Amino acid sequence: MVIKTNYYIPVFDEKRKVRVYLPVTYRKTNDTFPVLYMHDGQNVFVDDEAVGGRSLRLESYLKKNDTELIVVAIDSGLKRMEEYLLWPTGELSEELTGKNELTDAKGRKYIDFIVENLKPYIDETYRTKSECTYMAGISLGGLLTTYALCRYPIVFSKGASISSAFFRNQEELERFIIDSDCSGIKLYLDSGDTETGDEYIDRAFLDSNKQIFQLLEEKQGCIEFEVIEKGKHNYEAFSARVDKMMTFLVGDKYNIVD
Repeated sequence: MVIKTNYYIPVFDEKRKVRVYLPVTYRKTNDTFPVLYMHDGQNVFVDDEAVGGRSLRLESYLKKNDTELIVVAIDSGLKRMEEYLLWPTGELSEELTGKNELTDAKGRKYIDFIVENLKPYIDETYRTKSECTYMAGISLGGLLTTYALCRYPIVFSKGASISSAFFRNQEELERFIIDSDCSGIKLYLDSGDTETGDEYIDRAFLDSNKQIFQLLEEKQGCIEFEVIEKGKHNYEAFSARVDKMMTFLVGDKYNIVD
């Protein structure tokens, strides 16, 4: 079951739809459940709500596997880049896109909002295991997720960053990781080797992910990184990695059975 509410996000100065998936066992027991926070909420659960008509199809996955997990998916808005950037775009972003696209960046305050406002609300409203709080995101959502685990390692016990657009904030993120205590984080990272179809950009995109992985690995966290052969930057490719993501987050007993 997915419950939809409109929640005011101060940094965006507007209400945004927040979708809360409750597992089948939620109403049958008094158990508490881990919580996974996800970005681009409209693209998480079902195709008919997704931008472009293709989602992660996570609702189907969770039901097939009887996954005992609450998922909180926060919709992105029309100014997604501005909302999800952590810092103004840097040199690598300008090199790959040919322009310095944005000087405004609200991503850090958005993560603060999740930790300081939304998470307390979810913990008060639903039966959660507050010590088992995860985050996952795709592309810029992966950038946000990696930052969140480094910024709040006590809050987020695990994370998954899929095809992360680190290149947008490469320089600042690298400095942030170097200066942060990321020693205890548990994070799944992956990147396709053909994200865009442009050989130069594909190589740079993959290299940017490898560099972040190496920096995090040096911090001696539990970091898993996988290069997805022929992995493209679209939801058909992203949804094919849901099982890898969920296995890392909640364990291999949830492997899908057709």
